[in-house]
Amino acid sequence: MTTAFYTHADCQRHEMGDWHPETPARLQAIEDQLIASRIDQFLDRRDAPLADPAELERIHSAAAVDRIREHSHALALSGEPYYSLDGDTLLNRHSWQAALRAAGAALAATDAVLAGELDNAFCSVRPPGHHATPDQAMGFCLFNNVAIAARHALDVHGLERVAVVDFDVHHGNGTEDAFAHDARVLMVSFFQHPFYPFSGGGPAEPHIVNVPVPAYTDGNAVRQLVTDKWLPALHAHRPQMIFISAGFDAHREDDMGQMGLVEADYAWMTRQIMQVAKEHAQGRIVSCLEGGYNLSALGRSVVAHLKVLADLD
Repeated sequence: MTTAFYTHADCQRHEMGDWHPETPARLQAIEDQLIASRIDQFLDRRDAPLADPAELERIHSAAAVDRIREHSHALALSGEPYYSLDGDTLLNRHSWQAALRAAGAALAATDAVLAGELDNAFCSVRPPGHHATPDQAMGFCLFNNVAIAARHALDVHGLERVAVVDFDVHHGNGTEDAFAHDARVLMVSFFQHPFYPFSGGGPAEPHIVNVPVPAYTDGNAVRQLVTDKWLPALHAHRPQMIFISAGFDAHREDDMGQMGLVEADYAWMTRQIMQVAKEHAQGRIVSCLEGGYNLSALGRSVVAHLKVLADLD
C-alpha cells in the first residue's frame, strides 16, 4: 500500500486565539504520535499545494471566497490580530493561505490517487471544512475541503459516483448543503444529536444517510449503525472513490462531545470503508482531518486510522 500524508506549515499559522480549541497544536500532536508510533517512515509525505481560488468556487460562492481572502489580507495590512466571522470562527492574517493549503491538499491527494500514484491519502490540515456551507464559513471551518475534492473528482476527472463518509461528532451540515441535490454523491454520517450545528435530524434526500445518535453512544452502537445503515447504502451506491471527513472528536476523552469511541473503533470503521473502496473504487480513498480536540486522543486516533489505511495494522 502507498499511503500519502499531506500537510504544510502554513496550516499551523492559522490560529484563532489562545482560548480556542481548534489550535495549531492539533497538527503537532499528530506529528508527535506519528514519530512515537514509528509509522512515519511508511508514509509518503507530501507538501500541500495552494488551491486555485477558482477550484473553491466549485462548491463556494464567489462572495464566500472573497470574504475570507479580503478579511485575511485586511488583517495583514491593519496589524489587528483577528476578524470574527461568527462567535467561534475567526481569521488571522494567515488564514487565507492556510485555507488554500487545506483545500489544496485534498485536491492534490485526489489527483494523485486517481492517477494511480497512491492507494490512498490522509490530509493533516486545518482549518477543517465540513461545516462550511456554499455561502458561509462557520463552526471553525472556512472552506469545505472534502466537498471541494469530491466535486473535483466528479467534474474534472469525470467520475460518476463518489461517497463522503463523515464520522465527526458534529453533523457535516456544509457537506450536506453542498450535495443535497446531487445524487452522484452519497453522504453517510453519524453525529451526536441534538448538538451543534443542530441539523441533520430531519428528513433528507435518499442519497443523504444521516444517523443522529444520543450523547454517550459508545463504539459498539456505532459499529452496529455502520453495519446496518452505512454499509448497505455504500454498497448500493457503488462509489468510484470515497472521501472521509475524519473527525476524531467522538472519542471518549474529547470534551467537545459526549460520545464514547476509542482508537479501535476508528480503526474498525476505517477497515469497513477500505473494504467498500476495494470492492467498488479500486481502493481509492482520500481522508481529511476535521475535528478532534483532546490532543492525545487525536494523535492516537489518527495513528490508528493511518495504520489501517497503510495496511500496517
